[in-house]
Amino acid sequence: MWIDTDAALNALIDEVVVSDRYALDTEFHREKTYYPKLALLQIRIGESTALVDPLAVDTTLLVRLFEADSLCVVHAAQQDLEVLQHASGAIPKRIFDTQLSSGFIGMSTPSLASLVQNELKISLPKGDRLTDWLRRPLTADQQKYAASDVDYLFVLHDSIMARLNELGRASWAEEACEELRKRPNGPQDPTDAWLRIKEVRTLKPASRGVAQAVAEWRERKAMQHDMPPRRVLSDIALLGVAHAMPHTVAELSSIRGLESRQIGGQVGQEIVDAVSAGRAVEAKIPHTEHDDVDKEFRPAMSLIAAWIGELAREHHVDATLLGTRQDIMDLLRKSKDSRLSTGWRAEIVGRDIEKILTGEAGLSFDGRGRLRLLPTTLQ
Repeated sequence: MWIDTDAALNALIDEVVVSDRYALDTEFHREKTYYPKLALLQIRIGESTALVDPLAVDTTLLVRLFEADSLCVVHAAQQDLEVLQHASGAIPKRIFDTQLSSGFIGMSTPSLASLVQNELKISLPKGDRLTDWLRRPLTADQQKYAASDVDYLFVLHDSIMARLNELGRASWAEEACEELRKRPNGPQDPTDAWLRIKEVRTLKPASRGVAQAVAEWRERKAMQHDMPPRRVLSDIALLGVAHAMPHTVAELSSIRGLESRQIGGQVGQEIVDAVSAGRAVEAKIPHTEHDDVDKEFRPAMSLIAAWIGELAREHHVDATLLGTRQDIMDLLRKSKDSRLSTGWRAEIVGRDIEKILTGEAGLSFDGRGRLRLLPTTLQ
């Protein structure tokens, strides 16, 4: 069912908001823009699938759908949520992510095609990953491929939920899905844009403030003109500016990666102004989960990571759901946002870790290649 009028979209929404659930997926592009461009919206209700043309309808009408209590069944929804937020200003009130939830029944972030194949023994139609979803009209094969992304989500939802209920883990999946739904999406703080540049850590401290200021200018420029930041100024040019710290527009022309056409008009002066502002900034690169851990935490980190891996095998849960390196560090540093201290993670692994850290328990091999937690005798 192809929907390309507001009246038809409203009629579909009328039907969905009184249903228990609906399945949803999106097709989008962002190669040539800063913001993702929604190109197609697939919605399944009951036994019918609708393809909504966002180029022809008012996408803010979707707010009424997303505010409904109906459960939205999705697969690998993080990017979809960002796209929907930008296109309509809202995201679904409740979601069930089949990829995320399958991690609680022993699977590890499966693709939709592999999940459908493993669970239902059905092969999804193969599509061209280079399809231009913004082109109209879409061919019958393109529409069939797009529809297949939601056609089996209800069956997967039922299958995964049945196994979650058997294992007593439905609440774990619900909590994880809500965590995903609430995760920040969309544009990040422009002042942090410099931290996403691959080689920024190679900069000398004196150049980091300049890199931060110029990257912020580039990010805001990209947002203003809805274009990829690297089309405003390449990473190599930005790093070159940070190294050289030019005082004049004339000095910009000698920097690698900067072309004269890029610094014409006001742009060159804007870059120089950003450099000037950055010289006065003392920018520090924050710790990340990829940093070397503090020396005092290294033994504990190794023990906890090993025990999380063991518990993941024992409970048939994706280890990345149980706890990441950053989760472990948050717990060790007693962060108030530690995910291992609350909810289902505390139930599975958090309390064991507390016992390890306080010396109440230790780890040992069981002689069969597995770890076990043993009580210790404190002196």
